[in-house]
Amino acid sequence: MKISYDSEADAIYIKLRDEEIAETKKVDDYTILDYNEEGHLVGIELLFISEQNPNLLKEFLVENLIKSV
Repeated sequence: MKISYDSEADAIYIKLRDEEIAETKKVDDYTILDYNEEGHLVGIELLFISEQNPNLLKEFLVENLIKSV
């Protein structure tokens, strides 16, 4: 699993599998799910993350900083 943050899009992407995306489904205005050919979930995109939960973004950035040290 890989988690990344795009500051320009204000989005967090959670990559569950390193597979090609075959289908994308919008769950709501803040959540997009990516599926492979077999229908398995391969990624989750969370949009407008700083608007929804600013503390979540701070925790995510601090946790990644700690892991990289």
